[in-house]
Amino acid sequence: MPEPGLSPLQSSLPSAAAHFGAHVLAQAGTVGAEAADTAPSTLPVPAAVGEPMPDLSRILRGPSGLGTAGLSLAARPVEPPVPLESGVPVASGAPASGAPVDALEIPGLYYHPVPEPDPVRVEELSRRIKDWALDEVQLYPDEWEGQFDGFSVGKYMVACHPDAPSIEHLMVAARLMVAENAVDDIYCEDHGGSPVGLGGRLLLAHTALDPLHTTAEYQPQWAESLHSDAPRRSYRSAMEYFVRQATPSQADRFRHDMARLHLGYLAEGAWAETDHTPEVWEYLVMRQFNNFRPCPTITDTVGGYELPADLHAQPAMQRVLALAGNACTIVNDLYSYTKELASPGRHLNLPVVLADRENLSDQDGYLKAVEVHNDLMRDFEAESAALAAACPVPSLLRFLKGVAVWVDGNHYWHQTNTFRYSLPDFW
Repeated sequence: MPEPGLSPLQSSLPSAAAHFGAHVLAQAGTVGAEAADTAPSTLPVPAAVGEPMPDLSRILRGPSGLGTAGLSLAARPVEPPVPLESGVPVASGAPASGAPVDALEIPGLYYHPVPEPDPVRVEELSRRIKDWALDEVQLYPDEWEGQFDGFSVGKYMVACHPDAPSIEHLMVAARLMVAENAVDDIYCEDHGGSPVGLGGRLLLAHTALDPLHTTAEYQPQWAESLHSDAPRRSYRSAMEYFVRQATPSQADRFRHDMARLHLGYLAEGAWAETDHTPEVWEYLVMRQFNNFRPCPTITDTVGGYELPADLHAQPAMQRVLALAGNACTIVNDLYSYTKELASPGRHLNLPVVLADRENLSDQDGYLKAVEVHNDLMRDFEAESAALAAACPVPSLLRFLKGVAVWVDGNHYWHQTNTFRYSLPDFW
C-alpha cells in the first residue's frame, strides 16, 4: 500500500484568527478598518469564523487598561524619505520636541521621533534597576558604576514601553536588558570577553533561563553554579522575576529568542577566532540572530497582556519580528561605529563589512548601511500593516503597535545617548 505522503502546505493564519470568534473580530472592526486604510493586505483575510476555543476564554477578553487606545498602526504612517540632489535621503523627522539639543543626527536615516520619556518613571526605574544590580545580583564592581549610569537603562525602557501599566512591569524589561548586556560585555566584548571558550560559558548561562532537569545528585551543583559569576546571577534573577509576570507561553517564547541570540554570539565569536570577514549577506544572517529581538518580543508581557502563542507563531508575525530586530540592530551598528573603531581589536559591523566586501570607502560603506537600515524599516512597516489588515484581532494589533513603538524607542535611546555614542565625520 503506498505511503499517503505529506499534506499540502498551507497558511494557518486564517484558522488561527478563526479561533478567536466572530465577536472578537467584530470588536476589532473599527481598528482593523483603520489599519486596512494604511496599506492594502497581501495576506489571506480570515473567511470562516467558528466558535472560540474554550481554553482561550481568558485571552479572548482582549487587552484593557493603559495603552489600548493606541492599537491602530494608522497613527504611524509609512512615508519614504525624500531624496536630496546628492542622492542621500533626508531623515523622516527631527528629534522629538524637548529632546536634548546635542542629540545625534545621521543624515538620511529613516526613523520616527518619539516624545520624551516620562521623567518621573525614568527616575524611579533608574533607581530601582541600580538597586537590583548592586544589591541583588552584585553585577559590577565600583569602577564600572559610571558606565552603568551612562547606559541610561531607565530612559531606554520607558521610551520603549510607554504603555507599561506599572514600574514593576518596566522592571521586568529593565532586568532582562541589563542581564543581556552583562553577558555580552563580560563573556563576549568590553569587560574581558573572548571568543575562546565562549560556547561553554553561554551554554551554562542559558540554563539560568532554561533550567536543567537532571538527577537529585547533580541538581544542587548546577543550582549553585548559577551564582558563580555576574552574568549567570543576573540571568537567573531577571528570569525569576520575568516568569512571575509572564504566561508559560510568553516565557517559552523568550527562551527561544535568547537561544537565537546566543547562536549569533557564537557565530560572531567563531569569525573573530579565525579572523574571517563574512560576506554582507552572511553578516546579515548573523545579525538576525545576534540582535535586539528578545526585547520587543516581550512587549506584551511588559504591557500586561498576551499575544497568544498561535498568533505569535504565524510566519507573517515571525517576519515582522525579524525585520524589527534587524532594523534595530543596524541602528546599533550605525551609532556605535566610532565607539567600536576606538576599541581594541577589529569589530565587525555593517559599515565595515560593506566597505571590505564591496570595495567601498569607509564613508560609502557607512552610507550604504544607512540605506540597508531604511529598506529594513520600510519592509517592517509594510509587513506590519498588511498583517494588521489581514488579522485585526485586538491583542495582535496592540502587539504590532508595541513592537513599532519599541523600534522607535530604541532609535531614540541610541540617538540621545551621547555618553556612549558619537558619529563619524562623513558629512
